[in-house]
Amino acid sequence: MDAAMAAVVRESGAFGGLLYVLPPGDDALWQILVAGVPQEIAAPWRRVALTDPMPVADAVRERRLVWVGGREEMARRYPRPALVLPYDFALAATPLAAGTTVRGGLVLLWSGAHPERLSPEERDVIQEGCRHLGGILQQAADRGDPLLPADRPRTLPPPAGRTPSPAEATAVSAFVDRLPGGSCALDMHGRITFITPAGADLVGADRTDLVGALPWEALPWMDVPHVEDRYRAALVSRRPQNFSVLRPPDTWLAFELYPDATGISVRITPGGPAEDIPPSPSVPTAGPSRATVLYHLMHLASTLTEAVGVQDVVEQTADQLLPALGAQAMVLMTAEGGRLKILGHRGYSAELMDRFDAVPLSSDIPGANVLARGVPDFFASFAELRHAYPTTVHEDGMAAWAVLPLIASGRPIGSLLLAYKRPHVFPPGERAALTSLAGLVGQALDRARLYDAKHHLAHRLQSALLPHTLPHVPGLRVAARYLPAARGLGIGGDFYDLIRLDEHTASATIGDVQGHNVDAAALMGQVRTAVHAHATVGATPDDVLARTNRLLTDLDPGLFTSCVYVHLDLATHRVCLSSAGHPPPLVRHADGRIELLQVPPGLLLGIEPDAQYSVLECDLPPGSVLALYTDGLVEAPGVDLDDATAALAGLLEQADPTDLDAVADTLIRHAPSPGDDIALLLLSTRA
Repeated sequence: MDAAMAAVVRESGAFGGLLYVLPPGDDALWQILVAGVPQEIAAPWRRVALTDPMPVADAVRERRLVWVGGREEMARRYPRPALVLPYDFALAATPLAAGTTVRGGLVLLWSGAHPERLSPEERDVIQEGCRHLGGILQQAADRGDPLLPADRPRTLPPPAGRTPSPAEATAVSAFVDRLPGGSCALDMHGRITFITPAGADLVGADRTDLVGALPWEALPWMDVPHVEDRYRAALVSRRPQNFSVLRPPDTWLAFELYPDATGISVRITPGGPAEDIPPSPSVPTAGPSRATVLYHLMHLASTLTEAVGVQDVVEQTADQLLPALGAQAMVLMTAEGGRLKILGHRGYSAELMDRFDAVPLSSDIPGANVLARGVPDFFASFAELRHAYPTTVHEDGMAAWAVLPLIASGRPIGSLLLAYKRPHVFPPGERAALTSLAGLVGQALDRARLYDAKHHLAHRLQSALLPHTLPHVPGLRVAARYLPAARGLGIGGDFYDLIRLDEHTASATIGDVQGHNVDAAALMGQVRTAVHAHATVGATPDDVLARTNRLLTDLDPGLFTSCVYVHLDLATHRVCLSSAGHPPPLVRHADGRIELLQVPPGLLLGIEPDAQYSVLECDLPPGSVLALYTDGLVEAPGVDLDDATAALAGLLEQADPTDLDAVADTLIRHAPSPGDDIALLLLSTRA
């Protein structure tokens, strides 16, 4: 696999890539191999859900190559990764398939100098490389090998550089020493591998203290965000970068970065554009650099804005924080009825979490104590934890813990526990960073709990207003489906009903209240109740709609409703229909012929109190199927309504009328991704 990955990166001209696997039955891609970039840069995307707005997720889900030609296109199409990596680079993502089975995904990275499009030769190389990698993954699956190795993700070593002869090495050293200013070299992780005496003099440090260190850790005055940002820009864009920084007390230094596949060469010279760069502090800031914290904050913020419910917050927090901070486990907690409530966890067993879930709140429990006080706790070892909480039993196998308050609107609403398998010191800079990150989680959790509460209430309302079961009517077979809109609360105003009037007659109705919110659902209940009431007293179809319309105009809800009402005489196999601006029903006759019933459309309900409605009478012979539906089944942006209705009719024509449930499922699958609610009612007459 390493050889195949290295080959496709090299032969495509890319400078790096990420290899993902899709385990059987999983809904997420897992990063197992990184080439050409440090793992710190790839860490935010170690796990990519198939539903995430990410190039590799789109490529695997849609089974196609996704090409992003530069920074502007990335920002437009994929704002989440663009926010974290705001640099000029190109990207291709493609699925790895073996036969009809997708086994993973591949991401390749090119410098910002790449042309706007892939060349045919590059596409051929990518296609062949994906075929090879997909075959390797398939072979591993056939052997029963785990597709997710325990040491994932691994990093491919950079290509070996040219080894100079002793004479050439001496000449190179002399050449570098003769250049004005100083020079140094960084590896792919930003660590100094070489620095000239002049370079060490300029930065004011001993060469032995610099080699092997990160510049912004060895030199406190370089720990400013734009220094690490330019290093990351050089790595990701593979283009030269430059910046200036103040060496206290008053010496400005200019740095020029020249990247390639093995590292970065740096030129250091006195001077630089100092006016627009603020001085950096001379006091060391332990822990992660401020640039690293900034990127973690931005990435977590961007992902949590897309979290909807509480479980979304749990998954996004675990996906982003654990790999970024080097933690191995996480627990998200809150208080509920005086007891500790575990909202979600990662890295701990369900059995262990069940023992803590719903235990009474006590100051002996770190998470509950932090929740009550709103002050974080940090424990670099179990001895420290035991000193603060003497009754604690060491049963999770971890060696260090951070317990952080989740604050929303100035009050603690929960706590976040991060656990590390090895002893971990929490210096002041890292403590501040963790507290900031927990603040983002707390705000997202507060929004998610409110959303979940509204969502639950709305669905209870809607389920109470829609019929739980449809009545049995002799001589009639029925199938119904309801699909809420994909946006908003997932509820709306579509409704349907079947009403048994007597031994030989029944009525059916379907309608669509404007909107996708609680108001629409409430009005839907009123409309359905009104139609039901007028139908049971024997009103004709046109009178049912007229009377319901007068009720709605009196209520003045500010929303309009389309509706079609059908009266069925099962003895004579006749139907009488009336419509208030609703899509026309379809009839599939016993011989397979499809007929669109052109019911004269009246005004929508709720507009004009004295509106009158026409009727249409027709036969519905035994074996016929009458399809009533709302516009969500046929309407979509950019799609002609007549074409969509004709396509629906074609599906109904090809369906087996003896299995109405299968027919309903087929028609629902035909629907566009629901931006609108969908209701469907199928009625079939028997002899």
